[in-house]
Amino acid sequence: MNLSKIKIPNTFTILFSLLIITSGLTWIIPGGKFETQMVEGREEIVNGTFHYIPSNPQGISDIFKAPILGFVDAALIIGLVLLVGGAFAVFQKTEAVDSAILGIAKAYQNCRLVRILLIPIFMTIFSLSGAIFGMSEEIIPFILIFVPLALTLGYDTITGVAIPFVGAGAGFAGAFLNPFTIGIAQDVAGLPLFSGLAYRLVVWFITTSTAITFVMIHTRRIKKNPTKSVTYQKDLEKKKDIDLSAIHEFSGLSRRHKLVLSVFLAGILTLIFGVLKFGWFIEELAAVFVITGIAVGIAGKLSANEITDSFLKGAKDLVGAALIIGLARGLLILAKNGNIIDTILFELSAPISALNPVISAQAMFVVQSFLNFFVPSGSGQAVLTMPIMAPLADLVGVSRQTAVLAFQMGDGFTNMLIPTSAVTISVLTLADVPWERWAIWFLPLALIFSLLGFLLLIPPFLINW
Repeated sequence: MNLSKIKIPNTFTILFSLLIITSGLTWIIPGGKFETQMVEGREEIVNGTFHYIPSNPQGISDIFKAPILGFVDAALIIGLVLLVGGAFAVFQKTEAVDSAILGIAKAYQNCRLVRILLIPIFMTIFSLSGAIFGMSEEIIPFILIFVPLALTLGYDTITGVAIPFVGAGAGFAGAFLNPFTIGIAQDVAGLPLFSGLAYRLVVWFITTSTAITFVMIHTRRIKKNPTKSVTYQKDLEKKKDIDLSAIHEFSGLSRRHKLVLSVFLAGILTLIFGVLKFGWFIEELAAVFVITGIAVGIAGKLSANEITDSFLKGAKDLVGAALIIGLARGLLILAKNGNIIDTILFELSAPISALNPVISAQAMFVVQSFLNFFVPSGSGQAVLTMPIMAPLADLVGVSRQTAVLAFQMGDGFTNMLIPTSAVTISVLTLADVPWERWAIWFLPLALIFSLLGFLLLIPPFLINW
């Protein structure tokens, strides 16, 4: 079956339909609330304080106000996407990225070892980034490099997205040092910071190996029959702009292109250092990309007008992404204003107490996966759910370490699929991949990840982890 011919509503239609459904849920699910307290600057739920409150059903006017409210609520990530798009447009204007892609493509054609190891090496690097410092928003600019690289190598857009995005996502889900998920969750659960490292390394290795294997199988399949790609028609148009004959004529990077690439790499390393050392977030990341965009323009000997014109064009090309992110965040606004998020959390966590410890851990994983639709922030979900899940784990015979693992996998695996994730929508829009097409491709991997999640929660009980 040719998946590229399946007719599915576009992303805007799907998200607006979800707005209507979410609005309907606010009329059905009663309002509820947990009391909260401030702990080291974070607002945490106080366990045992859930109580029902008057519901606040969201009507038709609320549905149509949700997109602008979502736009305001997601202003930082939207601004980051527009600024990254602008900076990368300047980078592309220097033609250094094209030269780098040609260099990799030539090595790929001339060396069998490069053909075998290119995808595993890049995905492992991104996975380590997700596992160690929680690479998430930082993945966005790499899409603009890996999509054209994948097309040049004869793969498809999905491959270009999967190498950085699924690589980092698998590492994020199987993280062993991520301060934004494990760090916060273990702190809330009263566990030593980054404890349980040995088993977490096993989890990381399995999830990363699974992701790499899945992508490698996909690339082999696409090489044999490109029409099997869910982005086949779009890829045909994109490949018209790729001159494959230039690979054979490529004689190496010029001094100017080397300087531009060095400046860009310095910007990325500065970003990583800032995240690890100073806890930089979206504001600082955006500033780094603005500075990097200007710096690569100067290094590439672009005029001031060329830099500004390219920057504006790059940002303008991503207005669609901004609208989709605002619409997706509107879903969360409706649920929050309808007072149903705490009720859903309470009702889902209560039945877990009656289950066998192994099943209870797996049920926690399911609950966290479901809640991720409404709270797609790893740190946000840790603060929201761990005050409940940690003491609940004590009651049902599940170690708190296992409860943290159930949280991080439940959050991480679904992050790569849910349309309420601003990062997911940003990545797909940058790559010009409709969410519905991505969902078709990613769903089998999501099911594999889910099965892995269930299986990986069994050994902790057996070894008293």
